[in-house]
Amino acid sequence: MKILTLIFRLIVSFTFIFSGFVKLVDPLGSSYKFQEYFSSDVLNLEFLIPYALPFSIFLIMAELLLGVMLLLGYLPKFTVWSLFFMILIFLFLTWYSAYFDKVLDCGCFGDALTLSPWDTFYKNVVLLAFILVLLFTTKHIRPLLSLTFAKWATFLSFFAFLYITYHVLVHLPIIDFRPYAIGKNIPDGMKATGPELPPIHDFYLESNDGKNLTDSVLKEDKVMLIVAYNLDKSDRKGFPKIKTMTDQALKNGYKIYLLTASLEEDFLGIKDEFDLNFEMLFCDETTLKTIIRANPGIVTLQKGTVTGKWNWIDADEVFAN
Repeated sequence: MKILTLIFRLIVSFTFIFSGFVKLVDPLGSSYKFQEYFSSDVLNLEFLIPYALPFSIFLIMAELLLGVMLLLGYLPKFTVWSLFFMILIFLFLTWYSAYFDKVLDCGCFGDALTLSPWDTFYKNVVLLAFILVLLFTTKHIRPLLSLTFAKWATFLSFFAFLYITYHVLVHLPIIDFRPYAIGKNIPDGMKATGPELPPIHDFYLESNDGKNLTDSVLKEDKVMLIVAYNLDKSDRKGFPKIKTMTDQALKNGYKIYLLTASLEEDFLGIKDEFDLNFEMLFCDETTLKTIIRANPGIVTLQKGTVTGKWNWIDADEVFAN
């Protein structure tokens, strides 16, 4: 029984650590997923949407720490019972998504690994079975090396996870699993290779007069995209830095566009207030959130290939080299 407990302990701990880590490097992505769950079309808990990011961070931290604690053997009873209640929540959400066909990707493994709703549900059923075994064999879960080591390793992990969360929220995800990562070619990502949708299937740029400029923008040698999915929610402190940086970009031969899902009059207000020197193109809000986890954010392209991405706070680094 000790060997079986050890095997299940390792499987559950590594699954939770992996699941938590791929979301830790991109907590905004998880918050967007919770907004989808809280929407009127899914759980109809729209009053929770403003708290999606704190909820996301709390759940990511809990997932990671419980995985680490199980691996280290720290507070085993508390850890296993906490994992049990957490997996029940995950089980309900994934069953609800699969049965009612509400959320096509639960985001359990962030953007690193996409599973179908039913595959995710069955994965959680297996994890629940493993955790139930651990509930009855908790006495066999011993601290790794020593109790003191397990305790301090847990505390140090907590502060390390907090720092990573702070860093990626202020800047950008430290690992980008999305099809718009640096080095990815957008036209290539738009090509279908089978019956499923291609990785990029909703990248469409439209001018104010209704023209489709997607192809022309992706053919340009030097393009800079200022991404602000919703101008009302954009950090206005970012636009003075954007203004300074884009002035330099124009001198360096870049064509510059602001991509937004907001109305033209919202852009014109921002443009006049900060004396911006570029025009806007309309793009779907979900697409813009996928392109970059910043509002506003900066993306550079060379013939459709992503060559750089920055949060507005790092705008002075765009031409630092």
